Amino acid sequence: MPMPFILDAHQDLAYNMTVYGRDYRLPNAQTRLRDLQAAGGTERRGSLLGLPEYNAANVGLVFGTLFAAPKRRSSPDSAPDEAYDTPSEARRIYWKQLDFYHHLAETQSDSYRLVLTQTELKNHLSLWQSHAQSLKPIGIIPLMEGAEGIVDLDELPRWWERGLRIIGLAWAGNRFCGGTREPGGLTSDGKDLIRAMAEIGFVLDLSHMDEPAALTCLDIYPGKIIASHANAAKLVRGYNTNRLLSDEVIAKLIARGGCIGVAPINSFLDAKWREEGGKEAVSLRMVAEQIDYICQIAGDVRHVGLGTDFDGGLGVEDVPAEIDTIADLPKLFPFLEELGYDSTEIESIASGNFLDLIQSALPA
Repeated sequence: MPMPFILDAHQDLAYNMTVYGRDYRLPNAQTRLRDLQAAGGTERRGSLLGLPEYNAANVGLVFGTLFAAPKRRSSPDSAPDEAYDTPSEARRIYWKQLDFYHHLAETQSDSYRLVLTQTELKNHLSLWQSHAQSLKPIGIIPLMEGAEGIVDLDELPRWWERGLRIIGLAWAGNRFCGGTREPGGLTSDGKDLIRAMAEIGFVLDLSHMDEPAALTCLDIYPGKIIASHANAAKLVRGYNTNRLLSDEVIAKLIARGGCIGVAPINSFLDAKWREEGGKEAVSLRMVAEQIDYICQIAGDVRHVGLGTDFDGGLGVEDVPAEIDTIADLPKLFPFLEELGYDSTEIESIASGNFLDLIQSALPA
């Protein structure tokens, strides 16, 4: 089977590059060595990314996040000015990261491209379909993970004009809705936000939203909806939080024409993985089974893709045994073949479904 083009619906590129100083143009081994040298004896989660590895896997387009954690939930090694207490502080961080993506595209265009319109998407895909001998650049479509940085609804047109195309309301709970480990439905502020988002044309990302809020959004949001990185809760042994998707949310998202990015993250595949064999006991076959489960609910392959969240607070220690870097992501496809998926269906899963959705949401 020819190597399918892969769209990765979730990567925290700006955060990792600005906070940890990672240069993803480098081969992954160099990034890991640099991390080790910079850590001062404190081991950092092993990076999975690098431009040569993206190219080896045919991963050519990502939804690159704007991300910051509230200080109450930030990790001990976070830079103090990269977490927030107030919406104004979140807005500063998110604008800094969006500007950073523009800086990458302007100064390192051989490695990074912003893909903000249908024309830019068409041109970027044509580049990746070419037989260029040099490494091809990664396309980035900006996604805001947690809407705390939107202080006022009047700001939304400016965010759109600067290239933001996808907004997830929550990471942790906030004034818009409940989030991971912090339950809560969609608030009046949240309803106002999604109403304003729909008027402009933003894609809504349900990832991290508490289920009652997600279900309300599925009922009332008229625009495009995705879950950029979220697996089916029912398949995950020992799962007991509000982070993953119930069958009800999956079914309603499918009915709305949405797409789910299955994440090859061990805790999203088996909540007991650490005590039940560790990394070596978790296989990409479990990712294929997650994909198949969603396809069986849908009755087709049109509503599932990949959202790795690689380097998003985790590393090589936290992903299935077959993966050392993102170059290994295509090792998933033989497992899908074993489950009966043909090459056309695998291409839809690898990128086609998300490409169809995002193409229809981008401006001309």
